[in-house]
Amino acid sequence: MRNIILYDVPRVHADLLPMSFTRPIADFRIGITTIRQKWELFISGNYSYKTVSFLEKKYTLTKGDEDLVIAGNVVPNKDVVGVIESLSVGEALFKGDDMIAYKGSIDDFENGRYKQVSYEGDCLILHYLYELFTNNGAMIKDDFDAITKDRISCAISESNTIIGDKSLIFVEEGASVEGACLNTLGGPIYIGKDSQIMEGSCVRGPMALCEHSYINMGAKIYSDTTIGPWSKMGGELNNVLVFGYSNKAHDGFLGNAVIGEWCNIGAGTNASNLKNDYSKIRLWNYPDHTFMRTDLQFCGLIMGDHSKVGINCMFNTATVVGVGVNIHGSGFPRTFIPSFSEGSPVGGFVDVQLKKFFEIANRAMARRGMLLTEIDYEIFEEIYKIASTYK
Repeated sequence: MRNIILYDVPRVHADLLPMSFTRPIADFRIGITTIRQKWELFISGNYSYKTVSFLEKKYTLTKGDEDLVIAGNVVPNKDVVGVIESLSVGEALFKGDDMIAYKGSIDDFENGRYKQVSYEGDCLILHYLYELFTNNGAMIKDDFDAITKDRISCAISESNTIIGDKSLIFVEEGASVEGACLNTLGGPIYIGKDSQIMEGSCVRGPMALCEHSYINMGAKIYSDTTIGPWSKMGGELNNVLVFGYSNKAHDGFLGNAVIGEWCNIGAGTNASNLKNDYSKIRLWNYPDHTFMRTDLQFCGLIMGDHSKVGINCMFNTATVVGVGVNIHGSGFPRTFIPSFSEGSPVGGFVDVQLKKFFEIANRAMARRGMLLTEIDYEIFEEIYKIASTYK
């Protein structure tokens, strides 16, 4: 069996904080599946990770006599996979300055012992978090085709109103959809195993609802939205990517946003995705310790894992919230909130001690029958130290 290593380019991993604090890049969800799951559909093998040191205990590396090293921030397609398969031992495929893949010993690659080969085709190479939501609609369409190929959808209840092509709706086993309006004129709608779309909801494709997730009554879910597994969403979502295990069960608006795992967003919370003066967005960049320029006009909330938001909170355009943050109270917080912080815009923020963070995280995870492992504890202790340098 081929030995495949998903490789985190260090600078890219840093640029993708806070989502990459808690996972390798290949475990990011975009479209319906994670990047790793997309690669597994294209290339069979034994997969492992070469990631940053503080994640290595959980995401281990397995070396082989001959490795296929793939950059974790590269999203596969048929063309790039074909070129990768044709690589000779010792060759590394690059698109411009971006490494895509290498065939041979990972030790040789990391020591610069390779022959560089140029790739002139198209493929999605992620550098910044906003590229997750700007590319999410196209990825939903690609994943939909791959996942549903040669398969038959479960029946769709006649209680639903369907606008567009019914064949672009795929319902997995155990899913329930009643009394909803499903519009496929813009793209497909994927409804995962044991998920539910409740009555009165309006959904526009492309949209993905992953396994064991819920869209609550009367929700408005616009195009290019992914609701990851074991999540509950309500209110209004437009071009939102939820990694999984997170809830925004009530009214309130999110747009052009990325939400990590184990987050909870309280009722009535709204996050701006457009500045009042229509100017371009500046977004916090961790390794540069400053706000970077972008060409975006629309950008909403970026929220790392295990962060919580109280009822009726408000966020300015392009707010970046770290890991383990607890926000409450009225007013707009600053547009960068460091990890392991707790407080409000009015009363200010204080540090969250690890003991308290662990207690809250385990309470939240226990509701899904899960708890932090000993390795998780060690990783969060390292993240806590690293995150303190950004306060």
